Amino acid sequence: MDKISAFVSEQLKTEVPAFEIGDSVVVHNKIKEGSRERVQLFEGTVIAKRNGGISETFTVRRIAYGVGVEKTFPLHSPSVVKVDVVRHGKVRRAKLYYIRERVGKAAKVKEQI
Repeated sequence: MDKISAFVSEQLKTEVPAFEIGDSVVVHNKIKEGSRERVQLFEGTVIAKRNGGISETFTVRRIAYGVGVEKTFPLHSPSVVKVDVVRHGKVRRAKLYYIRERVGKAAKVKEQI
């Protein structure tokens, strides 16, 4: 068990980005295409965070060409280069799954001042 915990602590990121549920973020994700690597941006609203430690993930939702797109990113993955917070949202829930049924302005999250 000690070897597993040593491996997990080695893989954890030292600087974890500070963001919460409802925040609008830009995720810099490393994409591998053949022999080349590039960084792709995914901007949206954080609707969920789950687990803790090495298995911590967060889900980001955006509307692309009229279709809702959600991606789940592992927080401590080496493919997630960085997470920039665009704005902080004012929410009263731990999970914002209700936004999936909302359309237009009703799907927005108010900004925290």
